[in-house]
Amino acid sequence: MSDLPNCPECGSAFTYDDGIQLVCPECGHEWSRDAGAEPAVEEAMVRDANGNPLADGDTVTVIKDLKVKGSSSVVKVGTRVKNIRLVDGDHDIDCRIEGIGAMKLKSEFVKKA
Repeated sequence: MSDLPNCPECGSAFTYDDGIQLVCPECGHEWSRDAGAEPAVEEAMVRDANGNPLADGDTVTVIKDLKVKGSSSVVKVGTRVKNIRLVDGDHDIDCRIEGIGAMKLKSEFVKKA
């Protein structure tokens, strides 16, 4: 068995030494032997449709008409949503919208106000 680390991109155990670098034959990723065995974990940052970082308590504006599942209601373009909460998962934002109630939104459909 090899004492080489698994690929940091795909996790493959079939890495090989290519002189100065380590190489993964499955995904083609190359990295330095000097780089730590574990890649640095970056904090996931939620960004709006324009790339601006969002934080808890921000006010955002909806940029697209959004149908509300299980209802005939629609969240119209330009609707301002105050005091958002960021959560993990498919829908990044927890909020309360006037006239509709509690909702979960995807950050790709809002912009920071």
